[in-house]
Amino acid sequence: MSVRDPYDVLGIAKGASQDEIRKAYRAKAKKYHPDLNPNDKTAEEQFKAINQANDLLSDTEKRARFDRGEIDASGQERHPGFGGAGGGFNGFGGGPGGARYAGGQGGFSEEDLSDLFGMFSGGGARARRAGPCKGADRSYTLSVSFLDSVNGTTSRITLPDGATLDVKIPPGIEDGQTLRLRGKGEAGAQGGPTGDALITVTVKPDATYTRQGTDLYEILAVDLKTAVLGGAITVPTPTGDVKMNVPPGSDSGSKLRLRGRGVQAHGSRPVGNLYVTLQIKIGKADAALEEFLKSWTPEGVA
Repeated sequence: MSVRDPYDVLGIAKGASQDEIRKAYRAKAKKYHPDLNPNDKTAEEQFKAINQANDLLSDTEKRARFDRGEIDASGQERHPGFGGAGGGFNGFGGGPGGARYAGGQGGFSEEDLSDLFGMFSGGGARARRAGPCKGADRSYTLSVSFLDSVNGTTSRITLPDGATLDVKIPPGIEDGQTLRLRGKGEAGAQGGPTGDALITVTVKPDATYTRQGTDLYEILAVDLKTAVLGGAITVPTPTGDVKMNVPPGSDSGSKLRLRGRGVQAHGSRPVGNLYVTLQIKIGKADAALEEFLKSWTPEGVA
């Protein structure tokens, strides 16, 4: 059996560069790949020839020897009296040809395989070898308020086809975290399982609270009388307002703790705390305060 000239097989000139050889090989390999031409013997033979031609021409040493007439198109040494195919033809299904089909030198690179199999949407040769394939995952984004991220909630998103999907937001979810909803993606191939929905959550900032781990922080204004004499104040928390006592003699920057008023518990993770930093707000001073300050000398001031 004779072997065709590799330049003719790839449809390139003898002076073609390695880049031109690679491009020609990739284009023809995609065209004649068995997965795109099932039960087509002609395409299968052409695919074999393409791989063999590429194996020879992509190897600079083999190519040079072929161009000098030292080896034939099948890579066999030329012997006097034999010419042409020389020592015979190594079939595509075994020997060096078979190795080339499996991805050996001159065959598919990892990039080539990725390009080719990407054309078959999870089917083709891989699907036939592996059987049922899981469907592709779908990706979505969801924006939630800071308080919902702290307390947990259920949000509804609208899918591209108009359907809706309820997403349970667990307490303590963080900005950029991704939730996986199993079985809410693309349908599987050949009876395979449905893919998943991947929901990337964006947490909106809050004007009142900041967060560190499971603890929350807020700054709360108190009047001068309460700061000096102490007293009860109302503190907003993510789970509702609570009363809190300010110790006498508190100053700006004093920090108070409310246990269990931070990020809510979830699973094995305990509830966090809320830390309140006091900020004294004097406001408009009345005449009595002004008169007192005129005659008052703070302790330690000469």
